[in-house]
Amino acid sequence: MTSESKLILGDCLKEMKEIASESIDLTVTSPPYDGLREYNGYIFNFKETAKELFRLTKQGGVVVWVVGDATIKGSETGTSFRQALYFKEIGFNLHDTMIYEKSGMANPSSNRYHQIAEYMFCLSKGKPKTFNPIKDRENKYKGFQGGEQSFRADFGMRFNIWRYATGGSNTSKDKSVFLHPAPFPELLAKDHILSWSNEGDMVLDPFMGSGTTCKMAKLNNRKYIGIEISSEYFEIAKKRIKLIQENLLFSN
Repeated sequence: MTSESKLILGDCLKEMKEIASESIDLTVTSPPYDGLREYNGYIFNFKETAKELFRLTKQGGVVVWVVGDATIKGSETGTSFRQALYFKEIGFNLHDTMIYEKSGMANPSSNRYHQIAEYMFCLSKGKPKTFNPIKDRENKYKGFQGGEQSFRADFGMRFNIWRYATGGSNTSKDKSVFLHPAPFPELLAKDHILSWSNEGDMVLDPFMGSGTTCKMAKLNNRKYIGIEISSEYFEIAKKRIKLIQENLLFSN
C-alpha cells in the first residue's frame, strides 16, 4: 500500500491486511464498543483487529485506544479492561492508562455517580520512540525577590487526565460531524497526535467515522490513513478533508 495519505471505504480488518507491516507510527481511534452507540449496524472483530494493529505498528509506535463500558443489569461490562489485557497478551505494552473527562453526561444515574469519563489506553510496541509532552499545566509557587514575597507562574507537563468541553462547537465547528453518533473532540485527537508522533509520520484510524483523527493529522503535517466501513460516515470524512485541502476550513 502507498505511503501517502488516503481515506478507504471498507472493512478495516480486510483493508489493514493490505498495509505493510511496521508502517504505522501512531493509531488514534475509538472503536464501536458495547453497543453504546448505533454505528449503522456494523460490528467488529476485536481480537483480529488488535493483532493487525500490532503487525502494522512500527517498533516504538503507539496505539491510542479510546473506550468505555456499558452498564448492563446494574454492572459495567469491563470490556475496556479485557481489551487492554488482550493488547498486552499479544505483545503491546500498556504504556499509560489515561482518562478522557467530558464536560457533561449523556445518561445521568440515580444510584451511582454520574459517568463523564472514558479510558484512553496508550499502547506501545516496545518503548515509545516519540514523546512530545504537552506543557500547559500552570505551576504556581512562592518565591522571594528583594525581600518581597511574590508568585511566579510557569507551565509544567499536564497530568494523564485530559478534560475537554464536549458537545456543539466544543467538539468541532464542522456541523456535518454530528451526523455521526459519537464523535470525539478534535482537540483530543490533536493532543495525542502532537504527543506521540512527529511531522511526516503516518497516523492511522481504522474506525475513522467522521474523520476527526485524519483531519487533525493533516492540519498538523502528518500523513494519515483512515478506514471506514459505513459509506455515510465515509462521505462525511471525505468532505471534511476536502474542505481543508481547499483552504475553506481551519482549526485552532
